Amino acid sequence: MLGHRKLNIDDYVGILKRRKWLIVLPVVLFPLIAFGITFLIPAEYVSQTLVIIEEQKVADDVVKSVVATSLDSRLASMREQILSRSRIQPIIDRYNLFSGRGMSMDDRIDLTRKNIAIKPIQSQISRGGALPGFFIAFTAGDARTAQLVCGEITSLFVGENLKSREASAEGTTEFLKSQLDDAKRNLDDHDSKLAEFQRKYGGSLPGDQEPNINMLTSLNTQLESSNQALAQLQQTKAYQESMLTQQLQMQPTVTTSGGQVVMGPGAEQAEMNSLRAQEADLTAHYTADYPDVIAVRRKIAELQRKMAAAPPPAPTSSASPVTTASRNDSESVRQLRAQIRAADIGIQEKQREQDVIQRAVGAYQSKIQSSPQVEEEYKQLTRDYETAERFYETLLTKMNQSKMATDLERRQEGEQFRVMDEPNLPDGPTYPKRWLFGMGGLGLGLAFGIILAAFLEYKNTALRSERDVWAFTQMPTLAVIAYSGELDDAGEKPGKIRLLGRLLGRSKKTVELEKAHV
Repeated sequence: MLGHRKLNIDDYVGILKRRKWLIVLPVVLFPLIAFGITFLIPAEYVSQTLVIIEEQKVADDVVKSVVATSLDSRLASMREQILSRSRIQPIIDRYNLFSGRGMSMDDRIDLTRKNIAIKPIQSQISRGGALPGFFIAFTAGDARTAQLVCGEITSLFVGENLKSREASAEGTTEFLKSQLDDAKRNLDDHDSKLAEFQRKYGGSLPGDQEPNINMLTSLNTQLESSNQALAQLQQTKAYQESMLTQQLQMQPTVTTSGGQVVMGPGAEQAEMNSLRAQEADLTAHYTADYPDVIAVRRKIAELQRKMAAAPPPAPTSSASPVTTASRNDSESVRQLRAQIRAADIGIQEKQREQDVIQRAVGAYQSKIQSSPQVEEEYKQLTRDYETAERFYETLLTKMNQSKMATDLERRQEGEQFRVMDEPNLPDGPTYPKRWLFGMGGLGLGLAFGIILAAFLEYKNTALRSERDVWAFTQMPTLAVIAYSGELDDAGEKPGKIRLLGRLLGRSKKTVELEKAHV
């Protein structure tokens, strides 16, 4: 009847007294059964080792590692490689793992993989998330076998790390080497094109424009100076010719075959030379409209008409008396003739010099005019060349760094795995844990006993107290008589409380009991 009303402490104590053996027996038996089961379960031993990840011994700013893959990714990749069939099966055959269970090789491989545990250690100091190391554990049915297999797996991890890092470094070096060779060929092609262009347009390149302008200015200055020197030589020659004419006029007169006396053969020519010298001097300083220039030119024209009307000279005297030497010439005349010849040579030299300067001026002017187009093509070539050169230098730097990193890995001075703790020999099995099975049996027995007692109490409808009467009838109890220890006519079991009080008017027997009590 207890399951039909709210229970209190006294009810629980009463239940515990009545059903104590139902609770005590499972609590005792279940732990014993669980402890005995542990002897039927195959024991499992776990051997564990600690692997520390050591950083490379050379600073990163000196030799930068070429292995850019994160440690987590490399560790996962190594785990898959080591747990492959080609690596696991030789270990199974060597140590005869799980051979007594009648399993196939595939099942044994799968079970071996499940018994291998890799647990990374997260750093508690560094906030960068770097792994300072990891644990490797293996579970086997024998302690010695677990230790040996754990050592084998640890050796595979250490060796695979060295092998993978060295292979990665060598692969990077080989790739950079091939790229560097291609970059060098490309740079050589651009260098040849640039050198050919410089040879073809030498003097018209962008850097030559300012020197060309300076040279053109210098050549113009030289040309102007040469013009001035030529004009001076021409004036000097004209003056010398006039002096020679005067000297010839002072020579004795010549008598013709008709008995006439005429002036020396060079008098008129000397006067013409003198007038031309004056004209040259005046035109160098004045314009053609200047009066003196007009007067000199009028005299030259009159003298030319006079010379044209004069009889022709003798056939033997084909040369001008100014330039033709004679035996009767005086010393001063000879000197003047020599000076005039020197002036002619100087004039010819200056004229040749002017031709050379003018050709040079034309060449430099052509270079300056073609500079914009040449500069555009030159910029394109130099831009391609500089790009190729920078790419080559970058690859060369990376190639040298990769070589140093590869050499570092070969010397095993890079990042590597170091076994901090060798695989331990387990002192006892890790499964099954007998104390844990015992505690589980104890808890299970206690729960079973309590549930069984509660179920029986719920099914029992006996009335044992006034609260039971009230919960069942919703009427007050008149009296309660305790059980005296003897069996009643109905044959009730000892230990139960017999309820005698009933509500008034419920039955004849109840009324008689009430009267007897009164």
